[in-house]
Amino acid sequence: MTSERIATITMDEGSVKRRSPEAEHERNVAIADLLHENRFEATCLKCGPYDLKLSIEEGRLAFDIKAVETGKTARLALSMQPLRSIIRDYFIICESYYEALKSSPTKIEAIDMGRRGVHNEGSEVLQSMLKDRITIDFPTSRRLFTLICVLHIK
Repeated sequence: MTSERIATITMDEGSVKRRSPEAEHERNVAIADLLHENRFEATCLKCGPYDLKLSIEEGRLAFDIKAVETGKTARLALSMQPLRSIIRDYFIICESYYEALKSSPTKIEAIDMGRRGVHNEGSEVLQSMLKDRITIDFPTSRRLFTLICVLHIK
């Protein structure tokens, strides 16, 4: 197993209000999948594995990274602007998806395709935002995007 990975992940839960069961499930699955398999290399530390804390502070996405073996730390704070509209669209389509699960099974496949498309777009934008600072693969980016969305639930 490569050492360039996330060993543990925590989220700043202080600003998050109570989540729906669906959102809590998405969070738990993303964390479990992320810890099972990920590719994460902090360019400034280059000495994984890493402990990662995600938070939103003053409208910025913060990555607090700690190299497990050396104890070295780094912080990356990014503007949320490139992700705002994608997150908003993702929440809207997720609402439609969960409503369709209850009432209109025939629409589920089309809505889910749209949901995956928006999720992929958010993941690609996240990878681009992290470029040259943190190297992640696409599955890791998708799971991190899910967790970033969870941090934005009001």
